[in-house]
Amino acid sequence: MDFGILIVAGAIILFFIILFTVVPIGLWVSAIAAGVRVPLISLVAMRLRRVAPNRIILPLIKADKAGIDVTQDQLEAHHLAGGNVNRVVDALIAADKARIALPFDRAAAIDLAGRDVLDAVKVSVNPRVIQTPNVSAVAKDGIELISTARVTVRANLERLVGGAGEETIIARVGEGIVSSIGSTETHKRVLENPDLISKTVLSKGLDAGTAFEILSIDIADVNVGRNIGAELQTDQAEADKRVAQAKAEERRAMAVAVEQENRANVEAMRAKVVEAEAQVPLAIADAFRAGNLGVMDYYNLQNIESDTGMRRNIAKATDADNEG
Repeated sequence: MDFGILIVAGAIILFFIILFTVVPIGLWVSAIAAGVRVPLISLVAMRLRRVAPNRIILPLIKADKAGIDVTQDQLEAHHLAGGNVNRVVDALIAADKARIALPFDRAAAIDLAGRDVLDAVKVSVNPRVIQTPNVSAVAKDGIELISTARVTVRANLERLVGGAGEETIIARVGEGIVSSIGSTETHKRVLENPDLISKTVLSKGLDAGTAFEILSIDIADVNVGRNIGAELQTDQAEADKRVAQAKAEERRAMAVAVEQENRANVEAMRAKVVEAEAQVPLAIADAFRAGNLGVMDYYNLQNIESDTGMRRNIAKATDADNEG
């Protein structure tokens, strides 16, 4: 008998354990106490759909207490889509307190797009300051200026889905700074009035197509860098010098080649003269054999050669005395 009572008691305890596990009675009681009417069967249905009821009911209670008009089906659908229900409800409450129009559908879309919807609402209420990296630009006088800017932005909830982020803002501001400095006649004007840069950049509407609205652009620091113009002129002069040296070397090489060619021609002519002189004795011998040249003719030829040699030696001696 006692054993049967234990079995019945165990069965009852197991029944209630299963009941409280499958049916979140405590959560249902909390919702009723908060004034949120949630059918108990809907909580069981959430269990069957593998949805944690506390992730839906607790944000629903929070939204109801804050006066936000959302339904259980909207929250559950957003949860099943992979969204952060609690984050969306917090964003709706923050937007409502700040008097910012933010429908649930837009907040859910922002959250599903991967952006922090609550942070977006905070940035919309309390603008954020973005610090740009050092931006190098060269004025028309060739002086490099290195500047940084602080960009004050406010989140634009209407363009948050599909709008460009902070990186685009930084890139556009940097491009605007380079363009503004590059169009300035002298770097001194920028140093005297840094606000010329911010006014010029701000007037270009750089926040178009982005998720932010630019409120102000303030130049935080401007430093003078290198004299790019002078460096370019120096490099150009060095390049011109190298070109001139190359052309001079080319002319020298051509002159050397011409001189060598002339020497080769002279040597060739000398070789021909030597060859011709070598033919003279042979011609004389042939003339002797043929009887065309007599002994007296030969002596006269020798006298002429001796006289020519003597005249040549006298001329060389005279030239040497003149040089001395």
